[in-house]
Amino acid sequence: MKIAILGAMPEEITPLLATFGEYSSEEYAKNTFYFAKCGKHDLVIAYSKIGKVNSTLTATVMIEKYGCETLLFTGVAGSLDPNLHIGEMLYATATAQHDLDITAFGHPYGYVPGINVFEETDAKLNALAEAVAAKNGVKLVKGIIASGDQFVCDAERKAWIKDTFKASAVEMEGASVGQVCALLGVPYFLLRAISDEAGGGAEFDFDKFVASSAEVSAKFVRDMIERL
Repeated sequence: MKIAILGAMPEEITPLLATFGEYSSEEYAKNTFYFAKCGKHDLVIAYSKIGKVNSTLTATVMIEKYGCETLLFTGVAGSLDPNLHIGEMLYATATAQHDLDITAFGHPYGYVPGINVFEETDAKLNALAEAVAAKNGVKLVKGIIASGDQFVCDAERKAWIKDTFKASAVEMEGASVGQVCALLGVPYFLLRAISDEAGGGAEFDFDKFVASSAEVSAKFVRDMIERL
């Protein structure tokens, strides 16, 4: 199987490249795509750069140009759940775009004609993640992840996203990649380790914990690939 492994930032794929050891790379669309093997699988690894446009482009290239059949997105997010703390992990059951707003026309937040407010992730990949977590004794929770082109560190905005989308975490890329995968018929798994708690001072927590949280998420995705 050809598997896409996506991150948004270098910190989110560097641990994976280190564990795979040997890899080649190619420049395309002003980005770098890395090619490695893990057992019987061919891997295409990239970081998209931050934001929904960048992640949409990168995911599409991985599927359409490089022929990836499954996409695993590893990285970090800010917690919207008071019981979900820095370093802990969750996977998305569904994603939504919290900054998509045509409510002036009577539609709900996160909706435009032709797409769903919530795009579900792949049930089989989610079940595999549950099995990997159980085998390794890892705490793994599930929930909705909301994405938007803003770093959320305002308590009022955090509460609004949580209430409007029933979301457990917030970040800047997952929902756009979810939409790409849904439209192109590619199974999608989204894993996030918590790097901050999306409140006052979140930017300081993010700078401090992004690398360690990303490493936790990347190791888990590596374990998943070995069992696919």
